[in-house]
Amino acid sequence: MQDHTVRKTFGKGNLPVTEWLKHSGGHDSGPAHLFRLAGKCFSFVESTYKYEFCPFHNVTQHEQTFRWNAYSGILGIWHEWEIDNNTFVGMWMREGDSCETKSRQTKVHLVCGKSNKLADVSEPSTCVYSLTFETPLVCHPHSLLVYPTLTEALQRKWDEAEQLLYDELITDQGYKNILKEIFEEAGLLKATEENKVEKQSKKITLEFETVEKCSQEYKQLSEEIKKLKALLHQHGIAYKGNSAGNTGVEYVSHQPATAVASVVNGSKDDEHLHGDTGIWNYTV
Repeated sequence: MQDHTVRKTFGKGNLPVTEWLKHSGGHDSGPAHLFRLAGKCFSFVESTYKYEFCPFHNVTQHEQTFRWNAYSGILGIWHEWEIDNNTFVGMWMREGDSCETKSRQTKVHLVCGKSNKLADVSEPSTCVYSLTFETPLVCHPHSLLVYPTLTEALQRKWDEAEQLLYDELITDQGYKNILKEIFEEAGLLKATEENKVEKQSKKITLEFETVEKCSQEYKQLSEEIKKLKALLHQHGIAYKGNSAGNTGVEYVSHQPATAVASVVNGSKDDEHLHGDTGIWNYTV
């Protein structure tokens, strides 16, 4: 078992650890007193394998044999926290080396210990690893609480969700969804692609929530319609519209097909369509 400063990088981008942290967002989420572990690595040897855990960076495995094809690779890169009941219960290192049809990933459990050391490594399921990391940094009873790590704005949002749940204005599932959004906004969890699309849809919907915004959009669309009508007229295409706002176009027989196609495809060059931090006096 060994504690040493990172001197080389395993992982994507092949960046020095300090540069990797800066480019990836690195260790800027979670309990601040754990950030002092960044830039250090802790090793554990079991049988013929050496495991190395670099907090907020990655987990690697190295086969200690003289075989020509001895394995040496990444079991996961720092990704997000696992949170349960207002507590950081583990660190997820994901997107490691490929393993059949998926990537290797590792969950790191943080437990109280007299010194910083990687205490145990196992593989509970294929290509999913479990590490136990001991550190005095988590011995304080409040050292892994989530609430104190949030900004005041996110703490208020959490307080409001608690009140809504208490008043029975939202369900337990609704409460959990709000917390998930808070954790994602704080950078503690990574938003899935589905969540990103859903948030973008909500953002678009909110753009039309006031009469003023609707009026602005209506005015802009009216200007666009005028330009399109003029363009259609220029190429001999009849425009039809009615009071209900339904519109249509009718091609004039003498209009050359090439001209019509150029308008429909938009190829005309001169036209463009628009709490408690849980810190004890401890130095790594």
